[in-house]
Amino acid sequence: MVDELLTAGAALASGCFLYAVAAARVIKQYERGVVFRLGRLSGQVRGPGFTMIVPGIDRLRKVNLQIVTLPVPAQDGITRDNVTVRVDAVIYFKVVDAANAVVQVEDYRFAVSQMAQTSLRSIIGKSDLDDLLSNREKLNQGLELMIDSPAIGWGVQIDRVEIKDVSLPETMKRSMARQAEADRERRARVINADAELQASKKLAEAAKEMSAQPAALQLRLLQTVVAVAAEKNSTLVLPFPVELLRFLERAQQQAAPEPQRSEAEHVTGPRAAVERDVAGRHEPGAGEYGP
Repeated sequence: MVDELLTAGAALASGCFLYAVAAARVIKQYERGVVFRLGRLSGQVRGPGFTMIVPGIDRLRKVNLQIVTLPVPAQDGITRDNVTVRVDAVIYFKVVDAANAVVQVEDYRFAVSQMAQTSLRSIIGKSDLDDLLSNREKLNQGLELMIDSPAIGWGVQIDRVEIKDVSLPETMKRSMARQAEADRERRARVINADAELQASKKLAEAAKEMSAQPAALQLRLLQTVVAVAAEKNSTLVLPFPVELLRFLERAQQQAAPEPQRSEAEHVTGPRAAVERDVAGRHEPGAGEYGP
């Protein structure tokens, strides 16, 4: 009798141990457990730690709640301004409702990936090339909103969406490079013109000050000569003041002779008498000693 009781007790203990081993489950901190009993969702989502299920009847499915990094394959598209581009992106999302992530969608990772690709192509068609290159923050927000709208019903929350790279055709790259070069050249010319304007104003002020003091111009000339001579050049270039040329020009104009008069008006006095005597001797019929 005792042996039978001991045997029954051992069998019962073994059965309980096997049941406990088959029913015991451990859920990690970053996971949640969804229990299906006879194919139907049973109770609430199991939290992290040790939990028990009914072997053969219950089925436990674990769902990871960590943030998932999902790269979006590069998508070819045509922008609103008819430029062919190739854009790829990356999505950061996590599961916030484990029950919906298991019940509402077959594979939430695949569903989010396909939705991201479709939304990315839609964003490319609605945007200009300049927006894709310089206004990515706004496009990221629009892309996140487009993906997050259907994902909420799947128990998935889109944490962040980033456009990684925008690939352009080589011809477009060369055109943009020429455009940027022309723009930089235009800005350089504007800066040079502005500098010339400022320099001309300063030179005009300096000339006005020097015109009040003529000696200042000579001092400036000497300073220029000293600066040139300090370079140890074999040839010394001495500037010639323009004001001196103007002074000589005015002096020449003032000393210009009066208009020439006839020779008869200029000849007077003894010279005139001699010329008349010589002219009389050469008259016809007059010899050296008279008629």
